[in-house]
Amino acid sequence: MARYYIETYGCTSNRGESQEIEQKLQNAGHRPTELETADVAIMNTCTVVETTEHRMLRRAKELTNATNDLIITGCMALAQHEEFEDIDCRIIHWDNVPAAVGNGECPTATADTEPILEGQIGILPIARGCMSNCSYCITKQATGRLTSRTVRENVSRVQELVNSGAREIRLTGQDTGVYGWDLNQGVALLPELLDQICTEVSGQFRVRLGMANPGGVHDIREELAAVFAEHNQIYNFLHLPVQSGSNAVLRDMRRQHTVAEFREIVDTFETQLDYWTLATDFIAGFPTEGQSDHEKSINLLEEIQPEKINVTRFSKRPKTDAAKMDGLGGPTKKKRSKDLSERKRSLCETVHQEMVGKKQDVLVVEEGREDSVKCRDQAYRQIIIQDAAERGITPGDFLTVKVTASQPMYVFAEPVETEEKIAAAD
Repeated sequence: MARYYIETYGCTSNRGESQEIEQKLQNAGHRPTELETADVAIMNTCTVVETTEHRMLRRAKELTNATNDLIITGCMALAQHEEFEDIDCRIIHWDNVPAAVGNGECPTATADTEPILEGQIGILPIARGCMSNCSYCITKQATGRLTSRTVRENVSRVQELVNSGAREIRLTGQDTGVYGWDLNQGVALLPELLDQICTEVSGQFRVRLGMANPGGVHDIREELAAVFAEHNQIYNFLHLPVQSGSNAVLRDMRRQHTVAEFREIVDTFETQLDYWTLATDFIAGFPTEGQSDHEKSINLLEEIQPEKINVTRFSKRPKTDAAKMDGLGGPTKKKRSKDLSERKRSLCETVHQEMVGKKQDVLVVEEGREDSVKCRDQAYRQIIIQDAAERGITPGDFLTVKVTASQPMYVFAEPVETEEKIAAAD
């Protein structure tokens, strides 16, 4: 669990984005603090006029000197990311900030484990705790061992969420890959749960599976990928945090997988799914990470080419074994984090550019900024439609769209019906 500090500039909308970021951070177990004691600083920027831009750049430089990890989001960061090239920071879209904060730790569940409905999004913790014992993670001390709800209970709760208006169901937990180990003698029940949700829950909805560690997924990879391939209700999206491309570092982290096992999972999904998204995490600068270990992480990133990557600089958490290790210097961690982040941006830009001109079936998930809506396609890629109110588009709608333009973090699209009307008028 990280200690974070956040500064917000600009309009009411920006302040709303920051409030949403903070709520998600606190739901995940992170806590606010002052800049001097923060593990990560977050700057939500504005770019109204030139004088504001100068102010943002000046403040960003001050913050990067005051913290080992600076995340910059908001209008200026996303529209003019090149202005921050000389500043040691991570440029991240508003929606992705909560996932990027932390130390490679598992997320904590919400305060209780009851379902939550937020607009069109239903959040269902399917279990609490995990089966791992990572040397750097303090979350285990808060959540304890794995406790899973039964498949029947979780299916019933999904139906309740759909009946209440949810169109996107997010299955969450510290590690969804080991769901059911405590109920089923060490054999995961995740494929069974997903299959029953798709076959027994009535209504129109999509399911997004939350973070699953490779150690739990490896033994069920064939069965899990087959369930994804069979059911269109499941987003073809897998968050599989590898954390390092070096087996030696993974052993020191006490991760329960090897690099080869991670690759085997990716290869299985690549074989069974034509269109899917791989998300993964890397920790830069773990205490025992040498330069050759870092290069192995770079090589793995370039080989696997995930399009969603969370890069975290290692920071010590109290009462963890990694906190007793001699750490690397701040400049080393910053440089390695920057190496990974630069490759991440290039990969994301390429994926989104390749989407332009293609048609996608999407679910409108939530309202965006300035009369836009945020949609998700089958691979959980974010698609923005503008002038939503004018077109009568609201969260919960299922649409077919054509991608018209790309940005590093998302793409823009037009509803196909609108496109066809324009063509007919011409």
